[in-house]
Amino acid sequence: MFLTPDNKLKTKWLAWGALVTAALIACGMLWFDKPLFVLLRKIDCNAWTIFGYIFDVKVWLILTAVLLLVVYIKKSLESGVKYKNVKSKFSIVALFRDFMSKVRTNYAFLIFSSVLSAGIVAKIIKVCVGRFRPIFFEALGITGFRPGSFEWAFNSMPSGHTAATFAGLVMAGMLSPKIKPITWTLAILVGLSRVAAGAHWPTDVILGAFIGMVAADLVKYFAFRRK
Repeated sequence: MFLTPDNKLKTKWLAWGALVTAALIACGMLWFDKPLFVLLRKIDCNAWTIFGYIFDVKVWLILTAVLLLVVYIKKSLESGVKYKNVKSKFSIVALFRDFMSKVRTNYAFLIFSSVLSAGIVAKIIKVCVGRFRPIFFEALGITGFRPGSFEWAFNSMPSGHTAATFAGLVMAGMLSPKIKPITWTLAILVGLSRVAAGAHWPTDVILGAFIGMVAADLVKYFAFRRK
C-alpha cells in the first residue's frame, strides 16, 4: 500500500493516508457511524462469529510462532546453531541472533512481526481512547469514551481483529502478489464482520485497517532494507 515495488517507503502517500483516515473517523463519529452500524447489523449471522474466532490476534500469533519454530529447527538441523558455549551469559543473545539470522526474511516471521506490531499499537490506542462498544448503543442508546480503561466494553477503537488481519493478509499479499486480490477481499470481509457482529463501529474498523496496512509496510520495509 505504502511501499514501492523496490521496497521504498512512500512517505507522502503515508501522510495522505493518515489524513484521509483521520477525516473518515471524524466524519464517521459525526454522521455515518450509527446508520452504517445499524445497516450492517441486519446481516449478522453465525459466519461472522466464526470469523471472529479464526482471525483473532492470538490465533495469528500462535500459528505463525509455531511455524517459525518449525522453520528455525529445520534450518538449525541443516546448518547448526552458530554459538559454542551454551552455559555462558551470552548464550541467550547468541541464540537470539542465530534465530534472527535464520528467520528474519521468512514469510512466517514477517507476518508474525506485522500482526504483533499492529496488535500492540491497536491495544495502546484502545486503552488511550476508551471508546464505548456498540453494545451500549444497542442496549441503552448511549455512546461515549472512558480513556485509560482496560475493560473490553470500553476498548472499541480500533478493531484489534481488523488490525491484525490487515497486517497479516496485506503482508501475505505483498510477499505473494498473485494472491493479493484474495487477501484484500478476505481482510475487508473480516473488517465488515466485526461491525455486523456488533463488536465495533465502522470507524473502529477503518482505523484498525489503517494500522494493519502501515504495520505490514513498515515491517517489510525494515526487514528488506539492508538487503
